[in-house]
Amino acid sequence: MFSWLGTDDRRKKEPEVFQTVSEGLKKLYKTKLLPLEESYKFHEFHSPALEDADFDNKPMVLLVGQYSTGKTSFIRYLLEQDFPGMRIGPEPTTDSFIAVMHGDTEGVIPGNALVVDPKKPFRKLNAFGNAFLNRFVCAQLPNPVLESISVIDTPGILSGEKQRISRGYDFAAVLEWFAERVDRIILLFDAHKLDISDEFSEVIKALKNHEDKIRVVLNKADQIETQQLMRVYGALMWSLGKIVNTPEVIRVYIGSFWSHPLLIPDNRKLFEAEEQDLFKDIQSLPRNAALRKLNDLIKRARLAKVHAYIISSLKKEMPSVFGKENKKKELIGSLGDIYKRIEREHQISPGDFPSLKKMQDQLQAQDLNKFQPLKPKLLEAVDDMLANDIAGLMVLVRQEENQRPNPVVKGGAFDGTLDGPFGHGYGEGAGEGIDEAEWVVARDKPAYDEIFYTLSPVNGKVTGANAKREMVKSKLPNTVLGKIWKLADIDKDGMLDDEEFALANHLIKVKLEGHELPSDLPAHLVPPSKRKIPEKGDATM
Repeated sequence: MFSWLGTDDRRKKEPEVFQTVSEGLKKLYKTKLLPLEESYKFHEFHSPALEDADFDNKPMVLLVGQYSTGKTSFIRYLLEQDFPGMRIGPEPTTDSFIAVMHGDTEGVIPGNALVVDPKKPFRKLNAFGNAFLNRFVCAQLPNPVLESISVIDTPGILSGEKQRISRGYDFAAVLEWFAERVDRIILLFDAHKLDISDEFSEVIKALKNHEDKIRVVLNKADQIETQQLMRVYGALMWSLGKIVNTPEVIRVYIGSFWSHPLLIPDNRKLFEAEEQDLFKDIQSLPRNAALRKLNDLIKRARLAKVHAYIISSLKKEMPSVFGKENKKKELIGSLGDIYKRIEREHQISPGDFPSLKKMQDQLQAQDLNKFQPLKPKLLEAVDDMLANDIAGLMVLVRQEENQRPNPVVKGGAFDGTLDGPFGHGYGEGAGEGIDEAEWVVARDKPAYDEIFYTLSPVNGKVTGANAKREMVKSKLPNTVLGKIWKLADIDKDGMLDDEEFALANHLIKVKLEGHELPSDLPAHLVPPSKRKIPEKGDATM
C-alpha cells in the first residue's frame, strides 16, 4: 500500500546501468558532478570542465625536462620515425608544446585550429590565450605506436626569471592542465646536468597530486663511467627528495634513449633491463586507461566536494549589507581555520583540500557575496555517484578488460627487442644454450654426476629426500627449490635420474647467478632422453 511514495527514493539508491565505461563516465560527470562544479565556480578555481573527448581520447604520455635532456630524441627513439615539427640539438630547440598523435597523413595542426576541434581533448586550452596557442601544435603521422598512445613534447625548461616572463603564458599552469589528463608523466634528466632550476622546481610542485603518474628517466647515462653513474643517481634521488614531498621513492629508469652507439658500454645489461621495464610500463597504459580515467574522476569529485564546502562556508560568513570588504579580508586571512573546521565537521582528509596559498590568492579577485550557499541535493548526487555508480563502473572496467584482447603498445622501439637474439635476456639464464644443438646442461654434467652417485641412487634414481639434502646446500628458499624440483622432475615420479638431477643443479646455478626461473621448462633444457621423438605417422603432410 502507498508503495508509490517511496519510488523516487528507491530509484535514487539504485546505481545506473551503462553499456561501456566511457559512456558511464560521461553521463555521471554531466548529470552528477558538473552541476556541483558549475554552482560553486569550480572551473574558475581549479580546472576547466571536462568534455567527451577527455573520456574518449587515447592514453597520453607527457614529457617534461630541462633543455637538451633528450625529450624529442626520446620520442624519436620510441617511434623510430621523425615527426613533423621535430627539431633536435644541444641548444633549446623545442619552443612549443607538440602533441604527437596518429593521423592518416603527415601534417601539423596549429594551436588555434586544434582547440576548436571537438574530437581532440584540447578545447579547454583556449583559456591560456594566444601567447600559448601560438606555441602549441599537433603533429600527426601514421605510426603504429601512435595507434595506442599519444605523446606530448614540451619546451625545454630554462633557469632565470627572464625565461618565465618571456613565455607570455603560465607555463606551470599549462603543465598542470596536461598532468590532470595524461596517463603518464616522464621527467627527463641529463646525467651531466642534474641541477634543478627554479622553473623546473615550480613545475614539479605543480604536478602535486599526480605523483602516481610520474616516472623519472636519467638519460644519456652511457656517457659516464659506472662509479660516476652511482654518484649521479644518488645526487638525483637527493634532489628529487627535496622537491617531491612523498614518502615513497619515485621510480628512476637509467639508460640512453637514442639510436646511437653507447659511448661507454660497461652498463649495457643494466640499460637493457631498465629500458624493458620502462617499455612495459608504457605498454600497460592502454590496458589501464579506463581505470585511470575513473580514478581521475573520483579525485576530481572529492576536490569538487571540498570546494563546495569552502565556497558555501565563505558565503555563510559574509554580511548582507555593510563591511563586506573588511569581512572578505578577514575570511581570506583565516582560511586555514575554515579548512580545519570543514575537516572536522565533514570528516574530510587534509590531503583533499586545495593549496591554501593558491586559494587565498584566487579569492582576492572574487565577489564572495555572489557565492552560492550549501545545496545538499547537489552534494548528495555526488555522494551517490561515489558510493554506488562508481562501484558499478569498476565491475564494468574488469568486464571490458576480459572481453577484449590484451591491448598493448606495438610498433617502433617496442617491437625491436620482442623476438630474436636481441630480445632482453636472450641466451642468458634459463635461455642459455637455446640455439645450440648440444644440451647445455651436458657441459657441467660430469661434476653433477659425481654428486649424484654419492646420494645412493636405486635403479638409477635418487629419492626426493636424498636430493633435498643436496639441494638445500644452495641456501635457496624452499619455495624456490620446490619450483626447481617441479621443473626438473619431468616424469613426475617423485625421484630424479642423473639427467634430471643435473638439470636441477643447472637451474639452481641459474637462480644463484641472479636470473629468474622459467614458469615452464624451455624445450632446449629438456634432457635428450626425455624429448619426444615424433613417429612417422605424426609427420605433417
